[in-house]
Amino acid sequence: MDVIYAIAQFLVNEILSVPAYLIGIITAVGLIALRKSAGAVIGGGIKATLGFMLIGAGAGLVTASLEPLGVMIQGALGAQGVVPTNEAIAGIAQQEYGAQVSWLMILGFVVALLLARFTPLRYVFLTGHHMLFMATMITIVMASAGMNTWVVVILGAVLLGILMVALPALAHPWMKKVTGDGSVAIGHFGTAGYVAAGAVGRLVDPKGKSRSTEDIKVPEGLRFLRDSMVATALSMVLMYVIVAVIYLIRVGEAEAFEAFGGASNVGNFLMQSVTQGLGFGIAVAVILFGVRTILGELVPAFQGIAAKVVPGAVPALDAPIVFPYAQNAVLIGFISSFVAGLCGLFVLAAWLGPAFGLAVILPGLVPHFFTGGAAGVFGNATGGRRGAIAGGFVNGLLITFLPAFLMQVLGSFGSANTTFGDADFGWFGILIGYGANAGAVLGAVLLAVIGLVILVAAIIVQKRVVERDWDAAPNRRSGMGGSSESAGSATTAANAGKFARIAPPKGAPRPPASIEG
Repeated sequence: MDVIYAIAQFLVNEILSVPAYLIGIITAVGLIALRKSAGAVIGGGIKATLGFMLIGAGAGLVTASLEPLGVMIQGALGAQGVVPTNEAIAGIAQQEYGAQVSWLMILGFVVALLLARFTPLRYVFLTGHHMLFMATMITIVMASAGMNTWVVVILGAVLLGILMVALPALAHPWMKKVTGDGSVAIGHFGTAGYVAAGAVGRLVDPKGKSRSTEDIKVPEGLRFLRDSMVATALSMVLMYVIVAVIYLIRVGEAEAFEAFGGASNVGNFLMQSVTQGLGFGIAVAVILFGVRTILGELVPAFQGIAAKVVPGAVPALDAPIVFPYAQNAVLIGFISSFVAGLCGLFVLAAWLGPAFGLAVILPGLVPHFFTGGAAGVFGNATGGRRGAIAGGFVNGLLITFLPAFLMQVLGSFGSANTTFGDADFGWFGILIGYGANAGAVLGAVLLAVIGLVILVAAIIVQKRVVERDWDAAPNRRSGMGGSSESAGSATTAANAGKFARIAPPKGAPRPPASIEG
């Protein structure tokens, strides 16, 4: 039994929870199914792994760049509360529920593959760390309600497997508007925020008159801002310097200097702020390069998986997969989501917190960047600039209020000073939390019904919406980020594997010859 447990722990902690390895394995399987040579299989698998490692490296740089800014924002606001951090709450829970989480995740992945094979939901969820986070959240909620260990593992695995195929399907009508085709799905548990962003984008611009964020006209002297890396870096530099000055005035030099590990003087403190802002621009560039690399290998490989393993398989990938399609929208969505987080903070502190005993949720810059940026892309696809702003804002409200209510069903972990941050953890955790508290037998029945309803809803959306090519915003053209880089990343990936073909819009610059650029 100890050997089996050790193997399960190894598979979860060292392979399945590491997206880079999982992506490499899936890519290799697809290339094997295409009867590629051993060299092509090994090379493709390694390159796909490296692409995801690039995304991870960029994400690490983003986190490192945003951490001091988060400290300064909390100090500048004078607020104390909970910062939602998936990694932190999952790490805490592993100490008590590590075995249950391991088994639940492994079985959940198997359930997801079976559902992808035998239902119309042909999505293969490849965001390994989010599988781990959702498995952890399900375990905490069900175990805190007093459910039997085996019920937690088996029923929880079924629920996890359903989410992994259902949520990409529910978001796919909007994802097709972003990418211009259906070859790639979104596999990230911020789906509710992305669907809301797409819906709100269409609502605020029903006639499609708002121009894309990628078509923002810049004066001749500011043409350099058309480079997304430059624009992102400068925007973050401005934000960093403004917050740093406010923080310095509020707390004084001694405490302010500690934000960067100890600055020597005011000038050094401000220049470190500038350096962190520039570093953020580098981080985003690394993420975008990693996305293009992974698309170049994974999309062709999925042609083999579609033909051999899961017919018609669609890879469901992490949130940054949409970033190249509208890079300006990423920044706009991030800022808008963060502003919504600040608004939600004040509402929680002044009203909902005292009235309902809810925790005050501080805006975490990492979740607001990744989910807010992706929401901005979805909002831009359906509503242009208005949609990017409105979509990011709605996402920010969701990832502020939902975690506050989620903490009430996490049992002893509700006082851990951290919680799960992305939208799907919130709404799904609240649903199964109150369902599980109905009692051992009735709770299990309610959770099974919740899972069944989600699965049936996804199948209906897949058959009646996705497969009938419903247009999420009929007055806007699909897959137009407004830049040759955006069109190129999608088009070149399609040409590489002939998995999907995206025709460049009329008047758009020609795509680059290689996805590596």
